[in-house]
Amino acid sequence: QVQLVESGGGSVQAGGSLRLSCAASGRTGTMAWFRQAPGKERAFVAGIGRSADYTYYEDSVKGRFTISRDNAKNTVYLQMNSLKPEDTAVYYCAARRSFTIAQVRGVQDYDYWGQGTQVTVSS
Repeated sequence: QVQLVESGGGSVQAGGSLRLSCAASGRTGTMAWFRQAPGKERAFVAGIGRSADYTYYEDSVKGRFTISRDNAKNTVYLQMNSLKPEDTAVYYCAARRSFTIAQVRGVQDYDYWGQGTQVTVSS
């Protein structure tokens, strides 16, 4: 069982930046970030292949968010720039057990989850 621990959340004003980190206790396949706003379902934000050979994003964050990973540290990052109030949510890190290539976006497609970190963007 792989454990995921997120860090880096906080409160910023609109237009500001935050960098989230997620440390995994072991090797994983595709990793991703999801977010869940109050009263809404958990939704995909960004994903990255095991070798960082591909990345993919939800449309509303393209050009503002960047996902990356450092396999030597078993860590994935989410750099968030030009933040908007609608980005406010709890952000979750997720990982797949399988090492096969999979640009998947569903909650059910991921095997491991972190505890979440709050991101609050004020206008």
